[in-house]
Amino acid sequence: MSAFQDFGPLSERRKAEKQQKQRRRLIIVGVSASVLLIICVIGIVSIIYHSKQNAATQPSATSLVTDGLHSVSKYIDMICSPTDYKDACKKSISKATNSSSSPKDLISASVSVIGDEIGKAFEHSDLIKSDDPRVKAAVKDCRELYGYSKDELLRTLQDIDAHKLDQLPDKSHQLRVWLSAVITYQETCIEGFPDGELKTKMRNAMTAGKHLTSNALAIIQKASSFLSSLNIPGFSRRLLPEEAMEPVIRKDGFPSWVSDTDRRLLKGSYKNNLKPNVVVAKDGSGDFTTISAAIDAVPSKYTGRYVIHVKEGVYDEQVIVPRKAVNITMYGDGARKTVVTGNKNFIDGTTTYKSATFAVMGDGFMAIAMGFRNTAGAIKHQAVALRVQSDRSVFLNCRMDGYQDTLYAHSMSQFYRNCIISGTIDFIFGDAAAVFQNCVLVVRRPLDNQQNIVTAQGRADGQEATGFVLQHCRIIPDGKLVPDKLRIRSYLGRPWREYSHTIIMETDIGDFISRDGYLPWSGDFGLKTLSYSEYKNKGAGASTSARVRWPGFKVITNPTEANKYTVTAFLNGNAWIKAMRAPVRLGLYR
Repeated sequence: MSAFQDFGPLSERRKAEKQQKQRRRLIIVGVSASVLLIICVIGIVSIIYHSKQNAATQPSATSLVTDGLHSVSKYIDMICSPTDYKDACKKSISKATNSSSSPKDLISASVSVIGDEIGKAFEHSDLIKSDDPRVKAAVKDCRELYGYSKDELLRTLQDIDAHKLDQLPDKSHQLRVWLSAVITYQETCIEGFPDGELKTKMRNAMTAGKHLTSNALAIIQKASSFLSSLNIPGFSRRLLPEEAMEPVIRKDGFPSWVSDTDRRLLKGSYKNNLKPNVVVAKDGSGDFTTISAAIDAVPSKYTGRYVIHVKEGVYDEQVIVPRKAVNITMYGDGARKTVVTGNKNFIDGTTTYKSATFAVMGDGFMAIAMGFRNTAGAIKHQAVALRVQSDRSVFLNCRMDGYQDTLYAHSMSQFYRNCIISGTIDFIFGDAAAVFQNCVLVVRRPLDNQQNIVTAQGRADGQEATGFVLQHCRIIPDGKLVPDKLRIRSYLGRPWREYSHTIIMETDIGDFISRDGYLPWSGDFGLKTLSYSEYKNKGAGASTSARVRWPGFKVITNPTEANKYTVTAFLNGNAWIKAMRAPVRLGLYR
């Protein structure tokens, strides 16, 4: 087409036609716009009308926040209902949450609020100025224990965050073991101070932190009930091990976190089946001449178990297995042949906590055929041979010898099998969740003005997941005690702390044990709140007819109830023990 075609007579006709088409388009556009405007007006009027109609039922932004706060407040009331310190629970969680907080946030908040409070309490120890060596030592212990407390709170929070809301009930036992340790660390800090004003001040400073920790323990223990009440889709209440009336009882087995190699160890064939990473030998025939040197050389990052063979010999050294040294297996040539010895004690100025000849804090520690000894003697009072605060730790065919405070089963989950433990006063003490199975407890002769007490369990709060279980053990007198066994009184236990928790079952009790069985700590302290039980014990000292009549003592007659204190239930066996052939009894013997 030419660029000049619009000029001339033809162009004029085409121009007229074009103008006519444009007029038609304008009319159509005008009509369409009018229709659209009418529709828009009708729509706006309709929206305004319906908005007015629904104003009473649709919440404003302000009312949405108000409803959220109301729901959270209701959840806080529910979650705090099983706690012993409800006002502190509601106040602390309310400060740590807001209108958008979920039920899981509330559970996390119950743990997170503990940190600041115990931080203030432990900092109180730093403000204490004294030239007394004992006070200085106590302050030093408190600083160390504060670090451990922070670690336990952190991993508790991380474990909560790592799991879905409906998975938390299955994690309850492990979370409570860690939180129980936080209370134990606080109590250990207090105990380090000499009796008097400073100890009282420290105890008062720790009160709020312990209350919040107690609340978190209660909340986590009852998480299943709380979540069930929320009607969460797909969630139905499950019985936790401590609630179950009939826990699953399997064949003999051992924890699933123990490797195949370690299982063979526990069958007693370690010499033929285990290849050590390093060897300790006093005569220089190994990689190290001291155990401490071998511990120091453990790689910071190591996959699997790190195995240390300690050859026959008496190792006079104070050994500390730090928290970072995890999953260590240490085996000797026999509990009387490979012996770690020391003599630190309270009388000479060392705190009970730091007097241990051998202290283990790294999780997953396993000791086999080792001896641990404190030779300070009865005259030196508190003198620990072995202190254990290693979670999921195992001691097999070991021996712990001392007098007062021989074995400090400090905290966490612990299992002792085929061990010999000797001592006089409170010689098995602490606040761990510990089962002693097939062990021999040898009661030695104390000083003439002393009495013997086998156990002094230290649960400081009724919500803790801790206690001592003596199952299928033997309690016998040492040869030097036998001539005086009727003159020197011996007892099964006494309440070190208010909620002391001890169960003795299927155990052979010698005739030298006092008929009343248990000794008060001081006056009526803890007698109503402690929990002491006996079940199907035998031997001349097993009769319960003349036992103490304390409110907290009872004789168990129902095996269903006794099952609660087996390895399966008490150490949460349903969660971490697999059936296998190993020297462990998960259920009752009879």
